[in-house]
Amino acid sequence: MTLPEFYILRHGETAWNAEGRMQGALHSPLTDRGVEQARQQARILAQVDLTGFQFLSSPQGRAFQTAGIVLSDVAPMIHTDERLREIGVGAWAGKLRSGLWGDAPPQPEGPDGSIDLYARAPGGEGFDALGLRCRAFLDSLKHPSVLVTHGITSRMIRAIALGLGAESLADLPGGQGNVFHLKNGVQTELV
Repeated sequence: MTLPEFYILRHGETAWNAEGRMQGALHSPLTDRGVEQARQQARILAQVDLTGFQFLSSPQGRAFQTAGIVLSDVAPMIHTDERLREIGVGAWAGKLRSGLWGDAPPQPEGPDGSIDLYARAPGGEGFDALGLRCRAFLDSLKHPSVLVTHGITSRMIRAIALGLGAESLADLPGGQGNVFHLKNGVQTELV
């Protein structure tokens, strides 16, 4: 798959991220730390020539709020694309991650929580459907772009762009306040 160059950002920390809650389609506002993370992303992108780039965001509030902070000085227009929304977590939306393991021992938490939870969410979207959605998005990407999205969606987009499968999601770097640059099949984290 030949793709145009793109930068991909995850939204800043939200109140629910700080509490360890699953968000999915639900909205939680950015915390003060999340606003500062978005400002850090803006400082990173200020060092990049974005001439000719398009600017796309998930329509979900936390991502669009982040996009507004990050791109206010560089984007003449920020378009939203439904395919950049976060993976659906079904019945687990709004629930604390720590209470979702039942009798199984809790899995290690990374910067996006345990990736396995997103695959197991009852009534959730699952990785296969997310992969199809993200592949369709990447197939439609014709111009260099800045993408503002979510933790699991970012990982899936990057996995596809790097020629990896869903089993690699937990191995890809995540977190908030960072920017990933993908060009010619190579990922670089900008700090």
